[in-house]
Amino acid sequence: MRLLSVVLSGGAGSRLWPASRQAFPKPFMKIGDSTLLQQAIERGQACGTGELLIVTNKDHLFLTKDVLAQMSDPPATTYLLEPKGRNTGPAIALAALQCASQFSGDTVMLVLSADHLVPDVPAFVASASEAFRLAQEGNLVVFGVSPTSPDTGFGYIEVEHVSRASQSVRRFVEKPDLETAQQYLATGRYYWNSGMFSFTADTIIAAFERHAPDVIRAARHALTTAKASGSAIHFDLHAFGLQPDISVDYAVMEHASNVHVVPAKFGWSDVGSWPAVADAQTPDASGNTLPDDVVALDTTGTHVQVDSHGSKVVATIGVHDLVIVDTPDALLVLHKNSAQKVKQVVDVLKARKHEVASLPSVVHRPWGTYASLKEEDGYKVKRITVKPGEALSLQYHHQRAEHWVVVKGRGIVQIGDVEHETFPGQYRYIPMKEKHRLTNIGNEELVLIEVQCGAYLGEDDIVRLADTYGRA
Repeated sequence: MRLLSVVLSGGAGSRLWPASRQAFPKPFMKIGDSTLLQQAIERGQACGTGELLIVTNKDHLFLTKDVLAQMSDPPATTYLLEPKGRNTGPAIALAALQCASQFSGDTVMLVLSADHLVPDVPAFVASASEAFRLAQEGNLVVFGVSPTSPDTGFGYIEVEHVSRASQSVRRFVEKPDLETAQQYLATGRYYWNSGMFSFTADTIIAAFERHAPDVIRAARHALTTAKASGSAIHFDLHAFGLQPDISVDYAVMEHASNVHVVPAKFGWSDVGSWPAVADAQTPDASGNTLPDDVVALDTTGTHVQVDSHGSKVVATIGVHDLVIVDTPDALLVLHKNSAQKVKQVVDVLKARKHEVASLPSVVHRPWGTYASLKEEDGYKVKRITVKPGEALSLQYHHQRAEHWVVVKGRGIVQIGDVEHETFPGQYRYIPMKEKHRLTNIGNEELVLIEVQCGAYLGEDDIVRLADTYGRA
C-alpha cells in the first residue's frame, strides 16, 4: 500500500493576529518547539507515508521550504502552488489528480491541515491505520472528534451513536448556532468535523465526478495549463480562478453515501483562537500560560506572549482570564470570552490599509528577513538578514538614500557597477536612484543595519532591475 501525505497549508489565521498575519500565517507559528506545519508533516511520516504533497499559496513556497530544510529527515515533496485561495474542494481535487498521475490511483491519501495540533502522535497513528483500511475498501474517511463543548466554530458529523468504533456517516452539518450545538451534544450522535480525511485518489476523484463534476473538470483544466519547475507546480491565474470556491464537505462529503467516520482517539485542536493556544500549553498554579520572565501579580487564567526585537519586561497586576500578545509593531489585549472578535480587528486594519494587518514585524523573503526597528519623519532603521549564498534584487529607489553597515557575516555590496566586499563594521552609502544589490558570500547568515533617509520610505519605492526570484 502506497501512502501519500497531503498537507493543506492555507488560510490567514486572522483570529491569531498579531502573531499570525497574511504574509506569515498560522502554519508557520511555533507551538512548542516546532511550527504547526512541521508537526503536520511529521504526523504523516509517523503513519508511514513515503512522499508528501503540499498545497499552499505561491507566496509561501520559500517559507515552506525553510520548514522542511530545518527537519532532520524531510520527505520528498511536491508543491502545488495556488495563486489565490480556492477552498478545500479544489485543493483536494488537484491533489488527487496529481497523486493519480504522479503515483497511482490506488494510492491512499492522508489529508491533513497544516495548522492543527495533535500532541499524541502514536494515538493518531492508531486512528490513521483504521482510516487507511477503510480507504482501501473504497470509502471516503473523515476523522471525527468527540465534542467537549457546544462549540459554534466547527462543522458537525451525525452518526448512529458516538462510540469508539468507526461507522457510516448519516450527514454533515455546517457550523450551528449555540442552541443547535447544545442540542447536538445532548443527543450523543455528533462528532466535530476535524477536516482531516483519508481515501484513495481514485475514490475521491470518482466522488467529485459524481457529486461535483464542475470542480473536478476545472481542476483538470488548471493542471493541464500548469507549469512544473522542479518539484513545484505553478498554476495559470486565469485557469486556476475558474475553479469554484467550495469546501470538500459541501462539494462531496454531504452528498456521498460511502463516507465513514473514524473517531479520534487522540487530543486535537484546530488552534483557532488565542484561548486554544493557551490550552496547548502547561499552565502554572494560577492557570496562567506565560514566559518565565513575566512578572504576574494577582493574575489568574491569563496568557501572555511576547515577541520583541530586544529584551522587554512585561508585568500584569490584578488581571484575570486575559490574553496579552505583544509584538514589536502591535499589542493585543482581550478577554478570553471575546477571542472570536480578533478577526474584526484585522478587518478594521485592512479597511484602514494598515500594513500590520498583513505584514509581520519580521518580514520573511526568499533571501532572508527584514524588520523595521525605528521610523520617524525622514528616516527608517531596519535590520536585514541574508541567508548564505542568497542575494537581494538589483534595485534602486526614487525617493530615498540608504546607509548600510554589516554587523555579522561577509557580503558583496554592489553600488552602480562597482562591487565592494564588506565585512562587519564596514559602511556603505547608496545614493538616491543608484542601482545596488547585497549578496551573502559567506557560510553564515549576514546581518546588516540599514538606515533609510528620504521624504518617502514606503516598501513600494523599489524598482527591480534583476532578481533571482523572478520579481523583476
